[in-house]
Amino acid sequence: MAITYLDHAASAPMRPEAIEAMLPYLRDQYANPSGSHRFARQARQAVDESRDRVAAVLGCRPNDVVFTGCGTESDNMAITGAVTRSGGVAVCPATEHHAVLEVVEHHGGVVVGVDHAGRVDLGQLAPALDEIVAADRSVAIVSVMTVNNEVGSINDLEAVRRVVRRHSPGALLHTDAVQAPCWLDLRRVTPHVDLLALSAHKFGGPKGVGVLVENGGPKINPLIIGGGQERERRSGTHNTAGIVAASIALELTDAERATEVVRIAALRDRLVDELCARLNGVTETLDRSEKVAGSGHVCIEGIESEALLFLLDEEAVCASAASACASGAMEPSHVLAAMGVPAVRSLGALRLTLGHTTTDADVDRGVHVIIEAVQRLRSHTDRGIA
Repeated sequence: MAITYLDHAASAPMRPEAIEAMLPYLRDQYANPSGSHRFARQARQAVDESRDRVAAVLGCRPNDVVFTGCGTESDNMAITGAVTRSGGVAVCPATEHHAVLEVVEHHGGVVVGVDHAGRVDLGQLAPALDEIVAADRSVAIVSVMTVNNEVGSINDLEAVRRVVRRHSPGALLHTDAVQAPCWLDLRRVTPHVDLLALSAHKFGGPKGVGVLVENGGPKINPLIIGGGQERERRSGTHNTAGIVAASIALELTDAERATEVVRIAALRDRLVDELCARLNGVTETLDRSEKVAGSGHVCIEGIESEALLFLLDEEAVCASAASACASGAMEPSHVLAAMGVPAVRSLGALRLTLGHTTTDADVDRGVHVIIEAVQRLRSHTDRGIA
């Protein structure tokens, strides 16, 4: 049975060009880039050229690019590194990915509220920063994601930066931009932040490669020490094959973004429109003008996400209810709760995310299978929903 993949926000299929770019460094050029011989220097050159490609897409200096093991590591590195360096307080909104939210909470930080779209509420952020300063404490870092991983809403990082600079001038501003590269030109984001995190497998690169941009040079303590790689900012042997593939995938994503956003937005619109038209009780979580093109988040009345996803999985349709977690267990969405979505409605949340491999046939089959699954579930209830 062919897979209908509507879960690109969890992980995107690797681009063929990225796979091809990896192969020489898996098969033939396997030397450690930190070595001193010619073979090692060739690997080091591949890492440096990849750094140049990433920097060009992000609009930063190559020396500002730090390669990590994943987006979670990049987020942890930014927040923990800032807190341990300054001794100050970490701040983030309540809808952040757990890779940010749990780190802020771990360090005793402050979590602020959000608006109806899950974007940071600047009216709450400003007084929260003032309160920390009034208590004779400093703000180490403010972390606000570029694109929300569940509902696809976009934060205005330029506006966030103005608030942070006005109310806590010494604080670093970090953004988890993991969900952004396919949809936004990050050259327009990077100048507004001090730290920016990416994860290669979200844009067609391999798992196990992340990026942290330290805009303007080192600003935080390292999270991993003992080797001195990445100019002593992130120790550990470079994943040369993964880094090369990630840089190629990011470059291709950047080159194709303008046309892909138009194409995928049309597919997303058709997917959601057909579900809303052909099923009662389907509501779109956000207005499409407030989110990225690949996000098709809906809530379906009268069903539970876990049961729906089970039926979809039986038909090889891949979707999700919230962000992917380590265990795969279903948990209530902290994002929808923070947005004020009633619990009874969020029970039927369905996250449908599209990407570079999505086709019209995927949308056709996705609509067909989802409708059949919902009708099957409703036929076993006595809720009276047609």
